[in-house]
Amino acid sequence: MTAPRLEIDLEKISDNAHTLVNALAQKGICVTGVTKSVRGCMRVAEAFTRAGITQFGDSRVGNIESMRQAGFSAPITLIRSPMMSEAERVVRYAGMSFNTEIDVISALSSAAEVQGVVHGVVLMVELGDLREGIMPGDLIDTVRRTLRFPGIKLKGIGTNLACRSGVAPDEKNMGQLSALANIVESTFGNSLDIVSGGNSANIDWALSGADTGRVNNLRLGEAILLGRETLHRRPIKGLHTNAFSIVAEIIELKVKPSRPWGQLAQNAFGETAPIADQGTITQAIAAIGHYDVDPMGLVPPSGIKIIGASSDHLILDVGTTHLRVGSEVTFDVNYSALIRAMSSPFVTKVMTVMRRHRGAKTVIH
Repeated sequence: MTAPRLEIDLEKISDNAHTLVNALAQKGICVTGVTKSVRGCMRVAEAFTRAGITQFGDSRVGNIESMRQAGFSAPITLIRSPMMSEAERVVRYAGMSFNTEIDVISALSSAAEVQGVVHGVVLMVELGDLREGIMPGDLIDTVRRTLRFPGIKLKGIGTNLACRSGVAPDEKNMGQLSALANIVESTFGNSLDIVSGGNSANIDWALSGADTGRVNNLRLGEAILLGRETLHRRPIKGLHTNAFSIVAEIIELKVKPSRPWGQLAQNAFGETAPIADQGTITQAIAAIGHYDVDPMGLVPPSGIKIIGASSDHLILDVGTTHLRVGSEVTFDVNYSALIRAMSSPFVTKVMTVMRRHRGAKTVIH
């Protein structure tokens, strides 16, 4: 089979989604399945759907457009603030978008009027992570101005934490979001359908037994796909953490010294870090590199260490493992490795549906 390849177990993804959908439903929280890290992959979206997810989110209009062109009809929200230059496409392909700028909402309004549709808007509020968001003191004025636009319906408010600065969702900031939802409703006399508390970083908070207040939505990608919460990357109990794996082929296997010789300068990526002398090692090269994946996001099997990477080569200390040229090595992946591999045209995507009880396996390229 072609290498390098990303192997994707759709049943494990569906299992993870089903577990989280059910657990969060008991808290009154619905799940938006985020497809951005899999580039809007239809097979993964269908696995989400089988698990009971009915609404989707993606950060790229191109991904949403591809899903629509493939016949995907479920509601999809653009979860990154739209660019003004793509307002027409946002309205055409996404029923709703997250927003922070009045000028962008104005452009969406104009596009919605031309297309004869109503576009939903969720206003994102800054609660400390310092990525996107309206400052809380400016929210009421932003709501007032948003409500004036034709072709626009205010659907709710939301926030994003832990993506830029690592600020954790907790009782205080989630309570502030709930309080802001109440203030908006009491000020304008209309109810908010959506109070979106955040992303996979919210899992521990949401399932801790804490009062979830007005929060009724979470946007989940990594928690479903990789089975981990994103504050500490700990496995979530009951979830699969190996739904994705990277397979690479060995193209060289030699005994070499571990320390380079000669005058050292920068490597291909501007790095000058010293290399420790570990004596003579069995060094292998796998045909995968920065061009294909984030090498530091790969987790090798027991007995193998990643000791370096260039654009096209992954350098391994394979110890006493029994490999030869042409052997394949399978790596687990983190989020960074996953999004890079999904975006690389040089990594083949192989999706499997394991019929475990029947012992059969369907492979979908």
